[in-house]
Amino acid sequence: MKNKKFLAGEETGTYIVPEQVTEADILDMALKLARGRLSKGRKIEQPSSAFSYLQTLMHEYEHEVFGVLFLDTKHRVIRFEELFKGTLDAASVYPREVTKRALELNVAAVILVHNHPSGDPEPSESDKRITHRLRDALSLVDIRTLDHVVVASEGCVSLAERGYL
Repeated sequence: MKNKKFLAGEETGTYIVPEQVTEADILDMALKLARGRLSKGRKIEQPSSAFSYLQTLMHEYEHEVFGVLFLDTKHRVIRFEELFKGTLDAASVYPREVTKRALELNVAAVILVHNHPSGDPEPSESDKRITHRLRDALSLVDIRTLDHVVVASEGCVSLAERGYL
């Protein structure tokens, strides 16, 4: 990943940069790296492998945002999209729109994701209900719902790991 001031790569180590790097530069690079990890063709072995990238992308929003990681038959990323934006503690999510977009992209599976601006990743009853509605709607057109991840500054919670899928 290139930045006007520094370069980030796969190799772990200490790097010397030619000029001053600000916190904003580092955060910008983290966002670029996270987007790159969720880019087309990347295989998601298990939903938890995407947690840190999803958290980097979504944990600082001041309002709820609902997104979908669209995957092919081999669980490679087709695209990550933020589909709905809401208020401080809720976002209206429409199964029809999620299903429509999944069909447009010809996906085989999805990982649902949304943030909790409060910082607490614990899923609400409303989160569980919309997960079931989306899973049911998508399954009608043979699209698997692999997980629903709640992202917050305090961490991520997988509804699949909790047994809610």
